[in-house]
Amino acid sequence: MSEQIIISGETKQAKYEALLPQIFALTESESSWIANLANTSAALKETFGFFWVGFYLVETEVLVLGPFQGPVACTRISFGKGVCGASWEQKNAILVPDVEAFPGHIACSSLSKSEVVVPLLKAGEVIGVLDVDGDKLNDFDEVDVKFLTQLCTWLVSLH
Repeated sequence: MSEQIIISGETKQAKYEALLPQIFALTESESSWIANLANTSAALKETFGFFWVGFYLVETEVLVLGPFQGPVACTRISFGKGVCGASWEQKNAILVPDVEAFPGHIACSSLSKSEVVVPLLKAGEVIGVLDVDGDKLNDFDEVDVKFLTQLCTWLVSLH
């Protein structure tokens, strides 16, 4: 497959339904975990215009910034801290309609208003998280959680 993503559809669900198979095709024969995460970040940002999208990867006792698209970000996040650290701790996706209302939110950018974080689970352990920030309140919903979870499951299967 060429390294080009083509999206049609007007609804968020239709865009995900068009995008995910293309990401799967783009990543399935690539052996580099970092390259796959980088292309996935770019595809999500280009398709949806998210404010920030990227990965944090578990290194010993901390999440370390991985491939991303968007403004400069926090480099390290501790277990249980902020939305990313909470997702790691809980081993669950977390949907935050208003980051100001999330206890302990880490403000890497004051422009971030909402967030969704999905853990990358391998053999029941979190190996990283997908973090997506919006610059509007309530930018994410269960449709995002559903498709981003499917995407993370796919990516982990390649690791």
